[in-house]
Amino acid sequence: MRGALFALAAVLTVGLAAPVLAADTYVLDAAHSNVGFAVKHLVISTVSGHFSDVSGEIQYDEADIMKSSVSVTIKTSSINTNNGKRDDHLRSADFFDAENNPEITFKSNSIEKEGDGTVAVGTLTIKGVSKEVRLPFEITGKIKDMSGNNKIGVEGSLTINRQDYGVSWSKTMDNGGLVVGNVVKISFSVEAAQKS
Repeated sequence: MRGALFALAAVLTVGLAAPVLAADTYVLDAAHSNVGFAVKHLVISTVSGHFSDVSGEIQYDEADIMKSSVSVTIKTSSINTNNGKRDDHLRSADFFDAENNPEITFKSNSIEKEGDGTVAVGTLTIKGVSKEVRLPFEITGKIKDMSGNNKIGVEGSLTINRQDYGVSWSKTMDNGGLVVGNVVKISFSVEAAQKS
């Protein structure tokens, strides 16, 4: 009996001493990532663009994605709509005021299941205004690249009202429509490499 109790105690001790597996850290690969947006122009067309300077980290727990997290930083001055004059206007105080608000950030507070999908609940900050958003996303895969690095892909999108973040410049046309729409669709497709 004493021997059995000793064996049980030894097993429990080893189990308690075993390290708890933590989430792996993945760093965004900017060269293979895209954060873009689309907004209506003159009501009849959609103008799209992207940010070329994006960085961030993903804490990815493959065994339990609910224990994962993400933080992303976007440089507002890196906005690109393939029109230099328009990009300069977007960087100005009329829109992002990039000089005084150089970054857009997102930091998750929790990861939740929503139907068949997954949502990152967190704080989105644009032009100094922070609001909680729900960001649906999908892990599109995990691979080992040709150099032996572990990588994951993540895609998702959300829709915001730019007026909520003080990005408020607008003009109304004769028919009542807006030159620039208020509803902005943000979409992303990112690749991230496991930090060694």
